Amino acid sequence: MTKVCVFIALLLVVLVNCEQNTPIVITTWDFVNSTISAWNILKQGGISLDAIEKGTSVCEEQQCDGTVGYGGSPDENGETTLDALIMDGRTMNVGAVGAIRRIKSAASVARHVLEHTKHSILVGELATQFAEQMGFQEESLSTPESKRIWLGWYYAHHCQPNFWTDVTPDPSKFCGPYKKLEQRIDKWLPMKVDRHNHDTIGMVAIDSKGDVAAGTSTNGAKFKIPGRIGDSPIPGAGAYADNAVGGAAATGDGDVMLRFLPSFLAVEEMRRGKTPTEAARVAINRIASYYPDFAGAVIAVNVDGVYGAACHGLGDQPFPFVVQRITMDKYKVETVNCSWPLN
Repeated sequence: MTKVCVFIALLLVVLVNCEQNTPIVITTWDFVNSTISAWNILKQGGISLDAIEKGTSVCEEQQCDGTVGYGGSPDENGETTLDALIMDGRTMNVGAVGAIRRIKSAASVARHVLEHTKHSILVGELATQFAEQMGFQEESLSTPESKRIWLGWYYAHHCQPNFWTDVTPDPSKFCGPYKKLEQRIDKWLPMKVDRHNHDTIGMVAIDSKGDVAAGTSTNGAKFKIPGRIGDSPIPGAGAYADNAVGGAAATGDGDVMLRFLPSFLAVEEMRRGKTPTEAARVAINRIASYYPDFAGAVIAVNVDGVYGAACHGLGDQPFPFVVQRITMDKYKVETVNCSWPLN
């Protein structure tokens, strides 16, 4: 009888010391309002998918740093298009849109792709058509500010910078139209990624039931070639979620990062037993070992509510991310230093 009492007492001590870290939401960059909006859903017992949709939608509405939502990052033709993704870690279902035109609520359209189609990704003008069928309103994504940015790029800066290579006339000096060179030069220059051209909100949430969701939203790279999509709407690149493990999201030079599926890799590393910080570092290091000049970051959180991040190529600028979980009275903006190699 005494042994039973001792066992129960020890068990109670263990239970008391096991701090619950979920629900939790973690967001790339210092997008505080998005994090607060997502957390308000989670703390009331709401589901992670709703938190992701709401959080990313807030950034779209508020045009976070001009890199999310309407009125930012015009392409070569001066048009703003949007990419978004939402992933359900319980069902492993995905909904995404790429280069969607004239629809402001890209994240919500992605949610409709997830819930009302058997597809995973819809793109371009036909993604707009789908959104209209689902009741979304078509409207211009351009603003006086985005038009001003494009006019300065085209006329004052002669289309610099741009994303063309191995074409004529020389894209480092002149605007197009371009034709391919018969003899390739094959020179790659990294995209400049900073606070005003980091191009993505990435978010991971775990609700009170333990369901994991992840999502992204972006207006893409500034002055991109029309039709381009980056890593944001690609499952495993922009974001990834798995109820058995946790979730991750990425931000940065999407054309490079998508080649390595960093969000998927971070989740798989956590599955193998690495901490979220270690897992994010593995994903970043994998990219940097091939592209040492790339700039970007990965955030990760496991099912226990432990989180971490890693970044590369941002110079002396630390990478900020926002966290809110059940153990916190309010959100917290954390930073991680970007260095190579990461240990």
